[in-house]
Amino acid sequence: MSQSPATGTRPTSLVRTLWAWLPSHAMDRRIGLFAWLSAAAELLIIATGGAVRLTGSGLGCPTWPTCTAESIVNTPEMGIHGVIEFGNRTLTGLVGILAVVVLLLVLRIRRERRDLFVLAAIVLGGVVAQALVGGVTVLTGLNPFIVGFHYVASVILVAVCAAFLARRVEPAGPRERAVPKAFAILTHVTTLVLAVTIVFGVLTTGAGPHSGDAASVRNGFDAQLLEHVHAWPGYALLALTVALTIAAWRGALPVRRWITALLLVELVQIGVGLYQARNGLPELAVGVHMVLAAVTAALMVVVVLRLKRVRVARSATAEQESLAV
Repeated sequence: MSQSPATGTRPTSLVRTLWAWLPSHAMDRRIGLFAWLSAAAELLIIATGGAVRLTGSGLGCPTWPTCTAESIVNTPEMGIHGVIEFGNRTLTGLVGILAVVVLLLVLRIRRERRDLFVLAAIVLGGVVAQALVGGVTVLTGLNPFIVGFHYVASVILVAVCAAFLARRVEPAGPRERAVPKAFAILTHVTTLVLAVTIVFGVLTTGAGPHSGDAASVRNGFDAQLLEHVHAWPGYALLALTVALTIAAWRGALPVRRWITALLLVELVQIGVGLYQARNGLPELAVGVHMVLAAVTAALMVVVVLRLKRVRVARSATAEQESLAV
């Protein structure tokens, strides 16, 4: 029996309706809303992942992808550790859904805003990869190096979300430097120092007492020595950020408010770090320290992106004058 024309056009009509519903420009509020929700979820899963580790719930679900060999979800016999670990796994689903939504929302503008589409795709791909890394983490008995990589990857995803939010509010087009060259170089050096600080922080945690499970091994490094090694680039980071803040305000540079926000977060982060080091690494302080590191990385990304602005069209005469100079 042949299909009626009206019935045959329904799928096409539905697709067209859905396509028309998608945002046609980057400043659509739906993109902003879900991009912020996605970034918040990425930060939240760092917090819950920290809770898994700091409460000794890393093997609350002893296998993967199911919670036990017989059950997909945690069971009452597994106690609070099973609840915490399975809750963190469940949150991964929410993070993934939000990443899918953001990618779909920029699908219609993928040609004119390829940057946003690529960033959204990276976040979605990263979430999928992180789920697999989480599985490897469990199956290897919480290997400290894999756990550390798992955390660093989460920080990178937060940074990518921040890049999406920063680029969304700027028009598309070629970009040019908006700050003096020396300032840009110093900012990139500061970014490198931040990366080193985070890496040594991960190694320090991997050598410390919070392994995620009583039976898990540590990375074998001297935790007390690493605390000092981790602090050195941290203080260098603070000094560089202070210098950038002073230079930005003196020169009325467009990044000055973001630099100031970065400086304030770093001061809080150092305060939390000193507190936890002098008080036996209390779990809550360590968790806050982990989340603040991700916030610091996100702000650093925004600062770097604000070093450039969309190139302003100039007349042929102005271009000739600039070439003559």
